[in-house]
Amino acid sequence: MNQPEAVRQTSARSPFAGCAILIAALAVMIFLIGFSVVTLFRQYNEIAKFTGEKPIPIEVTSLERVDAQQMELSGRLERFQQNLSGDAETSLALSVDDLNLAIAAYERFKDLRGTFRVIGIEGEIMRIAISFPLNGKPRFAREEEKSWIASDSRYLNGTLVARPHLLKREVVLSLDNIEIPGATVPREFIDQMSPYRITERYLTDTLIGPAMAKLTHIEVTGGKIVLTRKPGENPADLITNEQVDAGSTRLFTTLGIAAATFLTFAGIIVFIGARVKARNP
Repeated sequence: MNQPEAVRQTSARSPFAGCAILIAALAVMIFLIGFSVVTLFRQYNEIAKFTGEKPIPIEVTSLERVDAQQMELSGRLERFQQNLSGDAETSLALSVDDLNLAIAAYERFKDLRGTFRVIGIEGEIMRIAISFPLNGKPRFAREEEKSWIASDSRYLNGTLVARPHLLKREVVLSLDNIEIPGATVPREFIDQMSPYRITERYLTDTLIGPAMAKLTHIEVTGGKIVLTRKPGENPADLITNEQVDAGSTRLFTTLGIAAATFLTFAGIIVFIGARVKARNP
Protein backbone atom coordinates (compact mmCIF):
# COMPACT_ATOMS: atom_id res chain seq x y z
CA MET A 1 0.00 0.00 0.00
CA ASN A 2 1.31 3.41 -0.96
CA GLN A 3 1.94 5.88 1.87
CA PRO A 4 -0.28 8.95 2.00
CA GLU A 5 1.20 12.03 0.33
CA ALA A 6 1.30 13.93 3.65
CA VAL A 7 3.48 11.23 5.27
CA ARG A 8 5.93 11.27 2.35
CA GLN A 9 6.19 15.07 2.51
CA THR A 10 6.75 14.97 6.29
CA SER A 11 9.52 12.35 5.85
CA ALA A 12 11.13 14.33 3.06
CA ARG A 13 11.15 17.41 5.28
CA SER A 14 12.67 15.52 8.25
CA PRO A 15 15.83 17.40 9.33
CA PHE A 16 17.21 14.28 10.99
CA ALA A 17 17.01 12.19 7.84
CA GLY A 18 18.37 14.91 5.55
CA CYS A 19 21.13 16.40 7.78
CA ALA A 20 22.35 13.41 9.79
CA ILE A 21 25.84 13.50 8.27
CA LEU A 22 26.23 17.25 8.85
CA ILE A 23 24.97 16.94 12.42
CA ALA A 24 27.36 14.05 13.08
CA ALA A 25 30.31 15.98 11.61
CA LEU A 26 29.55 19.04 13.73
CA ALA A 27 29.15 16.86 16.81
CA VAL A 28 32.52 15.21 16.18
CA MET A 29 34.20 18.59 15.72
CA ILE A 30 32.68 20.00 18.90
CA PHE A 31 33.58 16.86 20.81
CA LEU A 32 37.23 16.94 19.67
CA ILE A 33 37.58 20.64 20.45
CA GLY A 34 36.04 20.16 23.89
CA PHE A 35 38.12 17.07 24.59
CA SER A 36 41.32 18.87 23.55
CA VAL A 37 40.55 21.89 25.73
CA VAL A 38 39.74 19.75 28.77
CA THR A 39 42.91 17.68 28.25
CA LEU A 40 44.99 20.83 27.85
CA PHE A 41 43.69 22.41 31.06
CA ARG A 42 44.17 19.16 32.97
CA GLN A 43 47.80 19.14 31.84
CA TYR A 44 48.28 22.73 32.99
CA ASN A 45 46.75 21.90 36.38
CA GLU A 46 49.15 18.98 36.79
CA ILE A 47 52.15 21.08 35.73
CA ALA A 48 51.20 23.73 38.29
CA LYS A 49 51.72 21.15 41.05
CA PHE A 50 55.49 20.95 40.49
CA THR A 51 56.31 24.37 39.00
CA GLY A 52 56.64 27.77 40.65
CA GLU A 53 55.24 31.20 39.92
CA LYS A 54 58.70 32.78 40.01
CA PRO A 55 62.13 31.67 38.79
CA ILE A 56 64.89 30.70 41.17
CA PRO A 57 68.14 32.40 40.06
CA ILE A 58 70.84 29.89 39.13
CA GLU A 59 74.41 30.74 40.05
CA VAL A 60 76.67 31.98 37.25
CA THR A 61 80.41 31.41 37.60
CA SER A 62 82.19 34.65 38.44
CA LEU A 63 84.84 35.68 35.92
CA GLU A 64 86.89 37.49 38.53
CA ARG A 65 90.31 35.90 39.17
CA VAL A 66 89.82 33.10 36.61
CA ASP A 67 91.97 34.56 33.83
CA ALA A 68 94.37 31.62 33.86
CA GLN A 69 91.56 29.04 33.83
CA GLN A 70 89.76 30.88 31.07
CA MET A 71 92.89 31.09 28.93
CA GLU A 72 93.60 27.39 29.44
CA LEU A 73 90.01 26.46 28.49
CA SER A 74 90.10 28.75 25.45
CA GLY A 75 93.34 27.09 24.31
CA ARG A 76 91.88 23.58 24.58
CA LEU A 77 88.71 24.59 22.74
CA GLU A 78 90.71 26.22 19.99
CA ARG A 79 92.97 23.18 19.54
CA PHE A 80 89.95 20.87 19.45
CA GLN A 81 88.31 23.07 16.80
CA GLN A 82 91.46 22.96 14.70
CA ASN A 83 91.84 19.19 15.11
CA LEU A 84 88.27 18.65 13.94
CA SER A 85 89.34 20.09 10.58
CA GLY A 86 92.04 17.46 10.21
CA ASP A 87 91.96 13.72 9.62
CA ALA A 88 93.26 12.43 12.95
CA GLU A 89 91.24 11.22 15.91
CA THR A 90 90.64 13.96 18.47
CA SER A 91 88.78 14.41 21.73
CA LEU A 92 87.96 17.09 24.30
CA ALA A 93 87.32 16.44 28.00
CA LEU A 94 85.28 19.04 29.90
CA SER A 95 84.90 19.10 33.67
CA VAL A 96 82.01 20.62 35.63
CA ASP A 97 84.06 23.79 36.14
CA ASP A 98 84.90 23.93 32.42
CA LEU A 99 81.23 23.74 31.43
CA ASN A 100 80.11 26.41 33.88
CA LEU A 101 83.03 28.68 32.98
CA ALA A 102 82.17 28.38 29.28
CA ILE A 103 78.56 29.39 29.99
CA ALA A 104 79.74 32.44 31.94
CA ALA A 105 82.55 33.49 29.61
CA TYR A 106 81.30 32.97 26.06
CA GLU A 107 78.63 35.14 24.49
CA ARG A 108 77.24 32.21 22.52
CA PHE A 109 76.03 30.63 25.79
CA LYS A 110 74.47 33.75 27.31
CA ASP A 111 70.94 32.28 27.05
CA LEU A 112 71.94 29.59 29.57
CA ARG A 113 73.17 32.03 32.19
CA GLY A 114 71.00 32.11 35.28
CA THR A 115 68.88 29.16 34.09
CA PHE A 116 71.32 26.24 33.64
CA ARG A 117 74.31 25.15 35.72
CA VAL A 118 76.06 21.78 35.98
CA ILE A 119 76.34 20.96 39.68
CA GLY A 120 77.93 17.53 39.48
CA ILE A 121 78.91 14.47 37.44
CA GLU A 122 78.44 11.10 39.09
CA GLY A 123 79.41 8.06 37.05
CA GLU A 124 77.54 8.47 33.76
CA ILE A 125 75.04 10.92 35.22
CA MET A 126 75.03 14.71 35.08
CA ARG A 127 73.16 16.75 37.67
CA ILE A 128 72.08 20.14 36.39
CA ALA A 129 70.39 22.95 38.31
CA ILE A 130 67.71 24.59 36.17
CA SER A 131 65.09 27.32 36.23
CA PHE A 132 63.19 26.99 32.96
CA PRO A 133 60.17 29.12 31.99
CA LEU A 134 57.07 27.22 30.84
CA ASN A 135 53.81 28.44 29.36
CA GLY A 136 51.12 28.72 32.01
CA LYS A 137 47.38 28.16 31.77
CA PRO A 138 45.75 30.28 29.01
CA ARG A 139 43.62 33.21 30.16
CA PHE A 140 41.96 36.27 28.67
CA ALA A 141 44.45 39.10 28.20
CA ARG A 142 44.52 42.11 30.47
CA GLU A 143 44.04 45.64 29.15
CA GLU A 144 47.76 46.31 28.78
CA GLU A 145 48.36 43.07 26.85
CA LYS A 146 48.07 43.18 23.06
CA SER A 147 46.58 39.77 22.22
CA TRP A 148 43.20 38.57 23.48
CA ILE A 149 44.65 35.34 24.92
CA ALA A 150 47.67 35.35 27.26
CA SER A 151 49.19 33.26 30.04
CA ASP A 152 51.29 33.69 33.16
CA SER A 153 54.59 31.83 32.99
CA ARG A 154 55.38 28.96 35.32
CA TYR A 155 58.95 27.97 36.20
CA LEU A 156 60.50 24.54 36.39
CA ASN A 157 62.90 25.02 39.30
CA GLY A 158 64.85 21.91 40.16
CA THR A 159 67.55 19.48 39.07
CA LEU A 160 67.86 17.51 35.84
CA VAL A 161 69.33 14.03 36.22
CA ALA A 162 70.57 13.43 32.70
CA ARG A 163 72.88 11.55 30.34
CA PRO A 164 74.36 13.29 27.27
CA HIS A 165 73.96 11.58 23.91
CA LEU A 166 74.32 12.35 20.24
CA LEU A 167 71.16 12.74 18.18
CA LYS A 168 71.65 13.45 14.49
CA ARG A 169 73.96 16.48 14.50
CA GLU A 170 73.52 17.68 18.06
CA VAL A 171 74.20 16.89 21.69
CA VAL A 172 71.04 16.13 23.67
CA LEU A 173 70.25 15.20 27.25
CA SER A 174 68.36 11.99 27.97
CA LEU A 175 66.51 12.62 31.24
CA ASP A 176 66.46 9.97 33.95
CA ASN A 177 64.57 12.22 36.36
CA ILE A 178 63.64 15.79 37.25
CA GLU A 179 63.97 16.48 40.96
CA ILE A 180 61.79 19.22 42.43
CA PRO A 181 61.97 20.01 46.19
CA GLY A 182 58.66 19.06 47.82
CA ALA A 183 57.07 17.76 44.61
CA THR A 184 57.07 14.78 42.26
CA VAL A 185 57.34 15.24 38.52
CA PRO A 186 55.11 12.76 36.62
CA ARG A 187 56.93 10.29 34.41
CA GLU A 188 54.81 11.41 31.45
CA PHE A 189 56.19 14.96 31.70
CA ILE A 190 59.78 13.71 31.96
CA ASP A 191 59.33 11.44 28.94
CA GLN A 192 57.78 14.27 26.94
CA MET A 193 60.71 16.57 27.78
CA SER A 194 63.34 13.89 27.06
CA PRO A 195 65.50 14.04 25.07
CA TYR A 196 66.07 17.67 26.03
CA ARG A 197 67.58 19.37 23.00
CA ILE A 198 69.78 21.79 24.88
CA THR A 199 72.04 22.46 21.85
CA GLU A 200 69.30 22.74 19.20
CA ARG A 201 69.73 26.53 19.23
CA TYR A 202 73.35 26.10 18.10
CA LEU A 203 72.69 24.00 15.00
CA THR A 204 72.84 27.13 12.84
CA ASP A 205 75.79 28.64 14.73
CA THR A 206 78.73 29.02 12.36
CA LEU A 207 81.21 27.60 14.90
CA ILE A 208 79.32 25.19 17.17
CA GLY A 209 77.00 23.70 14.52
CA PRO A 210 79.73 22.33 12.22
CA ALA A 211 81.76 21.14 15.23
CA MET A 212 78.85 19.10 16.61
CA ALA A 213 78.21 17.63 13.17
CA LYS A 214 81.70 16.11 13.18
CA LEU A 215 81.39 14.37 16.55
CA THR A 216 81.09 10.60 16.50
CA HIS A 217 80.90 9.82 20.22
CA ILE A 218 80.11 11.42 23.57
CA GLU A 219 80.47 9.87 27.00
CA VAL A 220 80.70 10.77 30.67
CA THR A 221 83.69 9.26 32.41
CA GLY A 222 86.06 10.22 35.20
CA GLY A 223 83.90 13.16 36.23
CA LYS A 224 84.13 14.74 32.76
CA ILE A 225 82.20 14.88 29.50
CA VAL A 226 84.36 13.60 26.64
CA LEU A 227 83.58 14.67 23.06
CA THR A 228 85.25 12.51 20.41
CA ARG A 229 85.69 12.46 16.65
CA LYS A 230 87.01 9.27 15.06
CA PRO A 231 87.58 9.41 11.30
CA GLY A 232 85.58 6.79 9.43
CA GLU A 233 83.25 6.13 12.38
CA ASN A 234 79.58 6.87 11.92
CA PRO A 235 77.93 8.35 15.02
CA ALA A 236 75.32 6.03 16.50
CA ASP A 237 72.16 7.79 17.66
CA LEU A 238 71.50 6.22 21.05
CA ILE A 239 68.11 7.93 21.13
CA THR A 240 65.68 6.69 18.50
CA ASN A 241 63.12 8.70 16.59
CA GLU A 242 60.45 6.78 18.48
CA GLN A 243 61.80 8.15 21.77
CA VAL A 244 61.90 11.68 20.38
CA ASP A 245 58.27 11.43 19.25
CA ALA A 246 57.03 9.51 22.29
CA GLY A 247 55.38 12.46 24.08
CA SER A 248 53.42 13.74 21.10
CA THR A 249 52.55 10.18 20.03
CA ARG A 250 50.81 9.51 23.35
CA LEU A 251 48.70 12.64 23.00
CA PHE A 252 47.69 11.85 19.42
CA THR A 253 46.94 8.25 20.37
CA THR A 254 44.60 9.43 23.11
CA LEU A 255 42.89 11.86 20.76
CA GLY A 256 42.69 9.15 18.09
CA ILE A 257 41.00 6.67 20.42
CA ALA A 258 38.54 9.31 21.59
CA ALA A 259 37.81 10.35 18.00
CA ALA A 260 37.38 6.74 16.84
CA THR A 261 34.96 6.04 19.67
CA PHE A 262 32.90 9.10 18.91
CA LEU A 263 32.99 8.51 15.14
CA THR A 264 31.69 4.98 15.74
CA PHE A 265 28.80 6.43 17.72
CA ALA A 266 28.18 9.07 15.04
CA GLY A 267 28.29 6.38 12.35
CA ILE A 268 25.59 4.41 14.14
CA ILE A 269 23.42 7.55 14.26
CA VAL A 270 23.97 8.17 10.53
CA PHE A 271 23.17 4.51 9.75
CA ILE A 272 19.96 4.69 11.72
CA GLY A 273 19.05 7.93 9.95
CA ALA A 274 19.69 6.33 6.56
CA ARG A 275 17.56 3.33 7.43
CA VAL A 276 14.74 5.61 8.54
CA LYS A 277 14.98 7.56 5.29
CA ALA A 278 15.04 4.34 3.22
CA ARG A 279 11.86 3.12 4.88
CA ASN A 280 10.20 6.47 4.34
CA PRO A 281 11.08 7.47 0.77
